[in-house]
Amino acid sequence: MLAVSSGMRQGELLALRWEDVDLETGTLRVQRSVSHTRDGPVFTPPKSAKSRRRIKLPRSTVEALRRYKTDQNSHRLRLGTLWEVQDLVFPNRTGGAMRPWSLTGGPYVRLRKRARISQKIRFHDLRHPCATLLLLKGAHPRLVQELLGQASIFITMDTYSCVLPGMDDGLADMMEEALG
Repeated sequence: MLAVSSGMRQGELLALRWEDVDLETGTLRVQRSVSHTRDGPVFTPPKSAKSRRRIKLPRSTVEALRRYKTDQNSHRLRLGTLWEVQDLVFPNRTGGAMRPWSLTGGPYVRLRKRARISQKIRFHDLRHPCATLLLLKGAHPRLVQELLGQASIFITMDTYSCVLPGMDDGLADMMEEALG
């Protein structure tokens, strides 16, 4: 739910810490990304300066995160000292950094099947409905660019303008109105 409603990249989601999430104001800060090497997880600043951002979340996502945090705390208490205290929002079963394949493999495949989503939809593709839905609802492309943390408005528009049928609907009427 957070992936679709925020447009966050996989590495940003897996590096998100609870200290970055403010459930009272319904916002989060993207401050890091995680990648995995032979030596283990490596936390780094996001992809670009524009990728470091604040995201206002929909109420339904905030509520889902509240429920999820409660469940995670219960699981953490059951594990006791076996829990790795890293404060990650999406940790592995013992609190450590989740490997990307864990997210894109079993759990995502099961969720995708349950939701009857095409096998062709990769986890990273969840950024697309976020942008597309907002643009279809009339969101300014610059705001969508900032939400996704993309370096350029051109990337946003090149990627998403082709998937918006009827974008030119009403242009003639707008021009007529502008010309008086």
